[in-house]
Amino acid sequence: MSLLLSLLAMLVLLAAGTAARRVGILEPTRREQLNAFAYYVALPALILSSTYDQPLSEVLSAELLVGVAGTLLAVAGIASVVHGRTADPATRSVATVQSYHSNLGYLGVPVVATTFGSLATAKAALILGVAALVQIGLTVTILTTMNDADASLTSELGSMFANPAILSVIVGLAASVAGITIPTVADTGLEYLGQLALPIALLCVGAALTLDADAIPFGTVSAVVVLKLVAMPVIALGAFVLVGADASTVRAGVVMMAMPSAVSTYVFASELGGDRQLASINVFATTVCSVASLLLVVQVIRIVV
Repeated sequence: MSLLLSLLAMLVLLAAGTAARRVGILEPTRREQLNAFAYYVALPALILSSTYDQPLSEVLSAELLVGVAGTLLAVAGIASVVHGRTADPATRSVATVQSYHSNLGYLGVPVVATTFGSLATAKAALILGVAALVQIGLTVTILTTMNDADASLTSELGSMFANPAILSVIVGLAASVAGITIPTVADTGLEYLGQLALPIALLCVGAALTLDADAIPFGTVSAVVVLKLVAMPVIALGAFVLVGADASTVRAGVVMMAMPSAVSTYVFASELGGDRQLASINVFATTVCSVASLLLVVQVIRIVV
């Protein structure tokens, strides 16, 4: 029930964003302002608050690191081949990114918590930390390189490490290593700002969403849905079993990797030259389809592991 309620809340916010655009509340200028707030303020706050107090030795557990990184890199590689024939780099980059970048924080950890108990939930929290490092770096790299092919390697690296999401990960992990504690007031402020990231991004996605059958690239969207919701959990199962992960790690890892495309991918696409219309459609499509796919994955994992 918790999973269904979380998905329903996301769909309601998507619909609210679409309605706000149609009545003129979220016109292009306001949508850009909201998107900028999500990208430069709310999303970094969410990442920083999620990483600064995570013990690095626990986050970088060998089995979790290899299983998560292996799954993400494998799916990203497959996606780059599947979408490689797409001529438009803005479309190709978004389709590739949204085939692996998962909604781990809002859906992943809560779903694991409600289905597999406290031990698996602790593993899910560690997976979230590892995936934040890999997903964000990989996503920023793909979007910047595919959408700015003439840029030099130096400028590409500079752009990546100047990215607010990457900087937030670096600062958060540096604070963790140094044992720096954030004052309670600041920590609370970061938490509240971070909680705004998802609803604001969903409103922006809804405001950019145009479900015009003639404008939807069904082939690309279908490929993203299949890669994200079918291929990725299967690959994750193989990866975690291959590295010899225990049952709780396998359960948490597979379910986390089975989440729909992260809403933050729309924010990244909007700021880094991706096709924002396709990004909004993919978020909507994978979220809707995940209502059925996640229920199936959870049941299969309960039987297999």
